[in-house]
Amino acid sequence: MNVEVMANSVPKLLDGLALTIELVALALAIGIVIAIPIALARVSGRAWLNGPAFAYVFFFRGTPLLVQIFLIYYGLSQFETIREGPLWPILREPYWCAIIAFTLNTAAYTAEIFRGGIEGVPHGEIEAARALGMSRVLVLRRIILPRAFRLALPAYGNEIIILLKASALASTITLLDLTGVARTIIARTYMPIELFAMAGAIYLVVTFAITRAIKALEHWLSPQTRPPRPA
Repeated sequence: MNVEVMANSVPKLLDGLALTIELVALALAIGIVIAIPIALARVSGRAWLNGPAFAYVFFFRGTPLLVQIFLIYYGLSQFETIREGPLWPILREPYWCAIIAFTLNTAAYTAEIFRGGIEGVPHGEIEAARALGMSRVLVLRRIILPRAFRLALPAYGNEIIILLKASALASTITLLDLTGVARTIIARTYMPIELFAMAGAIYLVVTFAITRAIKALEHWLSPQTRPPRPA
């Protein structure tokens, strides 16, 4: 093990980590906005809403993320209408193609996580809110969604970690994320063990930080689980 190479690679790997976090954060932020209406469509009980939502979730959960990235980055460019259209300045950039692929993928998984959370809300709480005269929209906003988010938080934390690790696929379309930087340095130094070991260690540290943050958020959102304060 060449410790010097490992130490010298850290600054560049951290630069790649910055892009990795940026990709994951943007995908999660946009993905959750897409996932909520899809989850609501899945539990609506209306076929014309549930059908398209189910098809979307089925496709993006049933196909590999790498295939989705290639379809967006390489596949769309084959259509002349796309190349001549207004979206081409975005779709020709690997950065935005990665964002789109990650967003659509995580939205499908997040929608199913939220669907489970919504269906896990005790029916009695909903009935009590309606008995107080709350409208359906108000019940959804103040009872169902907050409760469902708390129930879904552990599973959503797993989705964040899975997306973080899956973001390494961005390097396949020339992006210099954490894995991409490691591969670039390996091509110059011919030391894959040292570089991938350092990249793996950085992923591990970030994963640990995410795990602790989710745990703290769970604790903060669940005051009923905290031990009572001494009198």
